Amino acid sequence: MAERKEFTATRKGIKYLDLFAGAGGFSEGFLQAYTDDKYFDFRLASDINENCELTHRVRYNKMLGLDADFLRQDIMEDSFLPNLIQRLNGQEIDVVTGGPSCQSFSLAGRRRKLDKRDDLFYHYLKVIKALRPKYFIMENVKGILTKDGGRIKERILREIRSIVDDMKLDGLLAFLDENLKSILDASLYSCLYIKTCMEHSDADIDKLYETYFSNLEQQLRNITIHLPYSVSKSDTSVNTIRHGLLLLKNKKHRDDIRKQVIQLKTASHIDNDTFVGNYNAIVETISDESILESLLTAVDTITDVYGDCEDGAKTLKKSLEILTFTFDECIDFVREQFANSKKTLDFLERMMKVIRLYNISEPVVLLSSNYGVPQNRERVVFIGCRNDQELINEIPCTVKEKDKVKVYEALWDLNMIDNGDVVSEYKAPAIIQEYEPVKRLRGVQGEPEKKGHLFSEWSKMGRLGHRFTFDEAPFYVSSIKDLNTKKKHQYMELFNHQTSCQNEKVRERLRIIAKHKDYAEAKKELKEKGLDSHKRNYTVLNPLGQSPTVCTMPDDFIHYSAYRPMTVREMARLQSFDDSFVFQGKRQTGGNNRQKEIPQYTLVGNAVPPLMARAIANTILNHIK
Repeated sequence: MAERKEFTATRKGIKYLDLFAGAGGFSEGFLQAYTDDKYFDFRLASDINENCELTHRVRYNKMLGLDADFLRQDIMEDSFLPNLIQRLNGQEIDVVTGGPSCQSFSLAGRRRKLDKRDDLFYHYLKVIKALRPKYFIMENVKGILTKDGGRIKERILREIRSIVDDMKLDGLLAFLDENLKSILDASLYSCLYIKTCMEHSDADIDKLYETYFSNLEQQLRNITIHLPYSVSKSDTSVNTIRHGLLLLKNKKHRDDIRKQVIQLKTASHIDNDTFVGNYNAIVETISDESILESLLTAVDTITDVYGDCEDGAKTLKKSLEILTFTFDECIDFVREQFANSKKTLDFLERMMKVIRLYNISEPVVLLSSNYGVPQNRERVVFIGCRNDQELINEIPCTVKEKDKVKVYEALWDLNMIDNGDVVSEYKAPAIIQEYEPVKRLRGVQGEPEKKGHLFSEWSKMGRLGHRFTFDEAPFYVSSIKDLNTKKKHQYMELFNHQTSCQNEKVRERLRIIAKHKDYAEAKKELKEKGLDSHKRNYTVLNPLGQSPTVCTMPDDFIHYSAYRPMTVREMARLQSFDDSFVFQGKRQTGGNNRQKEIPQYTLVGNAVPPLMARAIANTILNHIK
């Protein structure tokens, strides 16, 4: 394949980077997007898994002929960012996408995560701060909006608003020295100043933390100096604070223990047994959040018992709290100190407009079926906008409710495969006449169009024809090492269309569930016939509607007429991937291997639907300067 020169010659290339790339749903959608004067120039993708890299290199390097690089490395490794910058070789990146997990970015009670360096989201923002793209997109599940009572969402927004321009930060530090130093407790001011200094991308974080904890330890000494000697050395609460500070300070050691416990738990396959609670308790007990919570409780206890250290205890608590602050929260604290000085506040606000690198309003909830995808998959996107760009608050729908693509439209022509079968070419499908009327001619984004094509035809012919010539056939290869050995490539017409060989008992179970069209309603009959299952859910696809969210387990879904699990290709159709997009690696695997091997079903199930990504990409192209 080759890129059409006439396409790129008349348009400006917007350089694009895809982190946590997975199968490449974002990449695929962004390559499809274009305007009369702009298109996306795909420069690099990154993920930790070999099958992700293999799928990327087959699709984008071999088939499309792009020079888009792939960095296979854990984003949390210290060398990731230097390696990324080296790979980019001085290229300025305009847009970054990614879907970092925010599961660890959580609260324990009222307290926040103390050290963000073990969080994927934090490392994602480190890349954003280093590259300073015009826009960045962070995708996540809808549940992130309500998790922990909405506090996670607010924390994410604050972290994004806390990305600052390093070159402007010195002005703020000078402002603090001039206006705040004289009116704030010296210890408290020192903590605030140090925390603000941590926003420098080239700051020696470890040294700053060392200084911060030295300050906290001195505050503890100032409190205990007023206490009787025996109390200061033996009181449980005093020792809790003393040892809690040491534990927080020795984070690296705790992290080593935490990793070893998790590794042992994983290697021993501890799950759904009496052991798992104890292992989880170890991890939770030595967490930053748990230690901080105990430490703050101990400070309150000292204050209640020994009233003469009230002021010092209050300062210590606030200093500990500041350690958890985002930059945005630090500024809120500064504002509080100048609540009665409008002139000073106005000056601070003018300064902040210059210092803040990114703006964001609220996250946008997207339903994939609104963008031509035959699936009701809901996702949340946080769209960060550099302060010299136009804020994006919505992604306009491309398909009206009454015109949404139906499951039958997406899958009808693939209905020619049986139990335990592999189909590598298009054959005459089993047409169901009662569903035929739902098939409609559509544009590339799913919108009704008289001179358009069926959704299935778009899938076969591909949605990249405007930009690329398809003069090389897609292929499957088993490993990275065989990628450059052409004789190892497997060429065929239709890829990833294979079913598992299921015994008659399983097939009968699926037929009964499909007959009832609801697993809950089918359970009685299944039990009577000795066909009940421990599986929590089966979903029978509705051919006249949209599928629910495609997941990574193939047997969660039952085909609407064939009474079998879905193939990888059918799942890919429901995600809006073209048939020429070949998913590499194992088709499926079991147990703990699913996490490290990332089989085809997982690649598909975890992907961003390309047509939804295309809508996001087009919106950015219409706004970017």
